Amino acid sequence: MTRKPYPSDVSDDEWMFVAPYLTLMKADAPQRQHDLREIFNGLRWLVRAGAPWRLLPHDLPPWEAVYRQTQRWLAAGCFAAIVHDLREMLRQAQGRKARPRAVIFDGRTLQSSCESGVRAGYDGYKRKKGSKVRMAVDTLGHLLALRVTPANEQERAQVAELARSVQQVTGQQVEVAFVDQGYTGDEAAEAARQHGIRLDVVKLPEAKRGFVLLPRRWVVERSFGWIARFRRLARDYERLAETLAGLHFIIFAILMLVKAAPLLQSA
Repeated sequence: MTRKPYPSDVSDDEWMFVAPYLTLMKADAPQRQHDLREIFNGLRWLVRAGAPWRLLPHDLPPWEAVYRQTQRWLAAGCFAAIVHDLREMLRQAQGRKARPRAVIFDGRTLQSSCESGVRAGYDGYKRKKGSKVRMAVDTLGHLLALRVTPANEQERAQVAELARSVQQVTGQQVEVAFVDQGYTGDEAAEAARQHGIRLDVVKLPEAKRGFVLLPRRWVVERSFGWIARFRRLARDYERLAETLAGLHFIIFAILMLVKAAPLLQSA
């Protein structure tokens, strides 16, 4: 690398781990015109800085190459595989079972932009128009599954799909999901029960004043805080819901690589 490095660049240890996941063709293939590591660095810079694709710095590969390769990675599920393996590694490093038995469901609303306004809905509680990202994380805050919908769709209507995705990722190991009061009702409970999951509603105290740290549910709020450091997800700038969902897996892969760096160095 001849350019000056960016703070978002991947380290040598991190690249050694992710390179097998991201190499979708042979290194000597005639189609490869740009270094794969530099393309990944361009993607990392974009999600961290929050700039549009066309504003990638000139010392990184062209934005067209970074965008097209990112879409190939997302279509192949590369980052979902990285997150899955890193999650199991980090859990085992803390003395936990590789696959969790308890998860947390919650969602956050991203305000729409000109690109995403077509599929946006109005969230009356948050008083903003945009998309809602429903996430399922384990008890360490690591991403398991997510679903992107217009913000006006109810949380309880997404329980079945989230529960199905979670059980598919964990091999039917999850037994309980901690949720907020938006998931109350027999319909949501039955949808989760069909996939072998029991919903445990964590309610706010009756006399709430200021910030209240809720049992179990604070974990997913911390995960939202981690995501907020990446400006690409400050708003919904994506035209496709699939791209918005894929960016979450990219960001969690970046976050979890930092946590796994000591393990990678020792290995």
